[in-house]
Amino acid sequence: MTDRTVDAILARVDASRKAAGRVLVGIAGAPASGKSTLAQKVVAALVARDGPGSAALVPMDGYHLDNTVLDARGLRAVKGAPQTFDAEGFVALLCRIKAQDGPIRYPLFDRALDATVRDAGKVDATTPVVVVEGNYLLLQDPPWADLAGLFDLTVMLSVPLEELRTRLLQRWRDHGLSAAEAQARAEGNDIVNAARVIAGSAPADLTVGPGAVTSDHAGDG
Repeated sequence: MTDRTVDAILARVDASRKAAGRVLVGIAGAPASGKSTLAQKVVAALVARDGPGSAALVPMDGYHLDNTVLDARGLRAVKGAPQTFDAEGFVALLCRIKAQDGPIRYPLFDRALDATVRDAGKVDATTPVVVVEGNYLLLQDPPWADLAGLFDLTVMLSVPLEELRTRLLQRWRDHGLSAAEAQARAEGNDIVNAARVIAGSAPADLTVGPGAVTSDHAGDG
């Protein structure tokens, strides 16, 4: 993602600042859209500009349900789909973050372990900007729909489905899967989730990326 995109988001963050209170930014997008990279760049830019402790990053992935729970529910094969997350727990976390009820510990997802690590992340009570990233931040299905009202600024990474397919296939190949295995993983779950994000997410305040038809929904009500 370009520096121009990061600068545009920082300008919107500054416009959202209040005399008191925390700014909560949601960066959403389909799998392989680049949302995690963009969120990291935004936080790094804020810290570089405003100093240590000026921004924190909270990924949604820490709320993956444990594999034992997924196995019991027959959901391991679709891990990453909306129903494989503790959405209620994630909503509760963001309510606490919004209220500056801190310091707040939260789980992070360890890809090497394929498991969440409890209390691995922390948001200090004095951190003025918290950037949240995840696939389903703007999904209009309950309980995910409860998230939208918590954000002061929302950003959607818009990437055409065919480009996402190419990226996902390469991602799985980079993880050591054969071409056939990579296609099965991408088509069987990731593309399904991507299509759901694209079709089922509420409009963001700012839409960026190669698939963006419109860039700004501010003032739409």
